[in-house]
Amino acid sequence: SSTASVAVAADVVKMISVVLGSLAFNGLVTPAPTRAAVSMSAISPGDIGTTRPLGVFDPLKLMEKNPGKYRRFQEMEIKHGRMAMAAVLGVLTTYSGIRFPGYLSKTLDLKFEDVPGTMIGSWATVPVTGWIQIVLFVVLLEASWWKQDPAKAPGDVVPEGVWWARYPDGYSIFLGDGSVKTVAEDELFLGKTWKLNAERNNGRAAMMGITGMYVHELLTGNPVYPLGEL
Repeated sequence: SSTASVAVAADVVKMISVVLGSLAFNGLVTPAPTRAAVSMSAISPGDIGTTRPLGVFDPLKLMEKNPGKYRRFQEMEIKHGRMAMAAVLGVLTTYSGIRFPGYLSKTLDLKFEDVPGTMIGSWATVPVTGWIQIVLFVVLLEASWWKQDPAKAPGDVVPEGVWWARYPDGYSIFLGDGSVKTVAEDELFLGKTWKLNAERNNGRAAMMGITGMYVHELLTGNPVYPLGEL
């Protein structure tokens, strides 16, 4: 029956989301060994994002055919991963009932609490002028404030002098006993390499997660199926 098909499809998507989410913290695992199949590729084992179990994953050989696009692909993956992580957090936050106080639009007598916690529902509820403001804000970030500097590493978009920026290759932290520890670049959990790998893998999991939420909402009306809205 159609109901059974919908349930099966939702379960399959949920299983895929869970499996991918379990790989989110693979940044602590050592990179996969070198393989001859990728010797002519722009990607090298040990690059940020080439963690196990997949290692260097390029089944379509895109980086062998177009090695010059590797930098652009890195920037796009990081950017989409960050947007997806924010989107997943947004869905979980709003669907749990958390809203800004006050009005979203006084002209339309629309409060933030009136906006549904679902993706499609919020898209349909927010007025066009609101979406125009959101798009213009993103364009401003992309073209000016957080514009990628070619001289910096992919994803390093925070301007100089801003306190919120990536950790340097080595930095110091204060321990509970009052001493100071210098963190090596490759140190687990605290090192820059581990954190960048974790960001890349969490972004990949989030891209699949937000896709799964969207499919769940299309099939069931609930982006976090089988959980209900709080």
